[in-house]
Order: sequence, then structure tokens, then C-alpha cells
Amino acid sequence: MAELSVRVGGLRFRNPFLLASGVWGESGESLLGAWNAGAGGVVTKSIGGEPRAGYPNPTVEQYGEWGFLNAMGLPNPGIAEYPREIAVALRGGVSVVGSVFGHDAPEFARLAREMEATGVMAVELNLSCPHAEGLGSEVGQDPSLVREVTRAVKEAVKVPIWVKITPNVAEPEAVAAAAEAGGADAITAINTVRALAIDVELRRPVLAHGLGGLSGPAIKPVGLACVWKVFERVHIPIVGVGGIQSGRDALEYLMAGASALQVGTAVAFEGVAVFGKLARELDGLLDELGFPDPAAAVGVAHGRRQSLNPGSG
Repeated sequence: MAELSVRVGGLRFRNPFLLASGVWGESGESLLGAWNAGAGGVVTKSIGGEPRAGYPNPTVEQYGEWGFLNAMGLPNPGIAEYPREIAVALRGGVSVVGSVFGHDAPEFARLAREMEATGVMAVELNLSCPHAEGLGSEVGQDPSLVREVTRAVKEAVKVPIWVKITPNVAEPEAVAAAAEAGGADAITAINTVRALAIDVELRRPVLAHGLGGLSGPAIKPVGLACVWKVFERVHIPIVGVGGIQSGRDALEYLMAGASALQVGTAVAFEGVAVFGKLARELDGLLDELGFPDPAAAVGVAHGRRQSLNPGSG
């Protein structure tokens, strides 16, 4: 059997499969449930400075077997309330990464400090939500602003910083490079792909907000391409996200350059038991192909190894 633990920079996770932000992370009990089901760690839902109701329903539409279209609008209880949920997870021994979103560098820095104070092991900056005005990808599409936000957060906290980038730009790798220049410790790639569905009978978009973000198997090739391009550009670890539903999907991401993985839509389809399934399938594939651990597979599809990217630093 392969050794499944992985390192992302200076952080160790018991296996590569982390709960992605925005799925199953509403409460401390749900975070703990993902951990007890076999997740290697969890990322909280994205938390802002104030309570936010999000958009009116409908906010989610299943896209057949290929995923989900959603425009939630970043609903959350606010940074003053959410730490109690993180405390529940931490008491259960969960490896927790806290996700935050904001409008500008000072707000991100303040929220990151408050998130760090909860005891999380790292802070993930949501610079990639495709459907929240003035937030998410509207901040994360500008490399200079990404560098500014990342630098401000780096100066504000001591824990590692992960920057979650959007695929909805011409060159996601340029955004990743800007985050690295700002001091990011890892890149999370990707968030959902901007998308739309129309109800032809009602003659209007299916989602109340109109535009949304597509997740699930349909976006796996997009996620893989972004991880591939980012691996070619940066020298920090990558956390791959997008359409991972099997051990083979996971291994593709590792070979493209990811050091760890986040799983979201598969949890919506299969429940948290998917984490145990993914770990077993990846373990079998690594053993079959002669890899002693996930790190040995990182970046091999490029025909070379990049010393810092696998997360050994």
C-alpha cells in the first residue's frame, strides 16, 4: 500500500483529499463529518466581514450527471459568528483551512487575521467566485490586485496563505504568478467556470441571479489545464480542484502538477463517504503504477519534476 499523506508547503495532511470550500462546510459538525468519513482536511465555506444572505432561490441547478450550476452569492454568518463552528471541528482533531473573501487588500488582511485567530492551519483567499459583484473573480482577474491582496495578507498573518484562482481569465497562470510574487504559499486551482442555463418555457435564466458557476465532471479538463499551466509557471505547491470523482481523476491532477486535491461536487453527488472511496482508489492506482506516495506522481506528465512544486518545501 502507498503512503497517502501529503505536504503542501510546510503543512501535512493525512491524505490528498480535502473538502472544498462551499460544500458541506456550513457547520462545525459537517466539517467534522467530512473528516470522520476520511477527508485529509477541510476548507471552510468562504467567510466575509458581515453576515450575508446570498441570492434568492433558485440558486442551484443540477446539470445532469456532469455537475451543478450555482449562484449562491457567498451566503455566510460573518467572521464574528463562524469561529464557533471552526472550534467544533478543531476539537474533533480536524485539519482546517479557513476561507475568506473581501473587497480589497485591507479587508482581506483584517479577515485573514481574524480567521488565523480561530486556530486554522492556513487561510485560503477566495479570489475566484464567478458570480458575486465586487468580490471573488472581480478581484482575482487583475494580477496586480491579486499581488496586492496577497502581500497585505502575508504581512498580516503567520499561517500559510493559499490563493484560490479563477479559470475565467485569459491566463490563470499569470494570476497564480502574481499571487506567488505577493507571497502566497500555495495556489488553489480552480473555482467554478462561469456558466448559464436558460429555461426556455419561462424565457429566463434558470438561476435567480442569471449567471452562475459550473462545477463537477464537466469542468475537469479545464481544471487540469489550469493546474498544468500554473505548474509550468510557479514554484509553489498547487491544490487541484474541479470534477474529481475517482482515484483516476485524482491521479490525473497529481500528474498535471497538483500536490493535494479538493473535492466538492462529488460530495454533493455521493455524500462524504466519497472521501474513503477516493483514498482507496488512489492507493490502488499508485501501488499498481509503482508510485510509493502521491508526491512521487506530482508533475510526471510534464516529463520532468519541479523541485518546489510537489510541496516538499
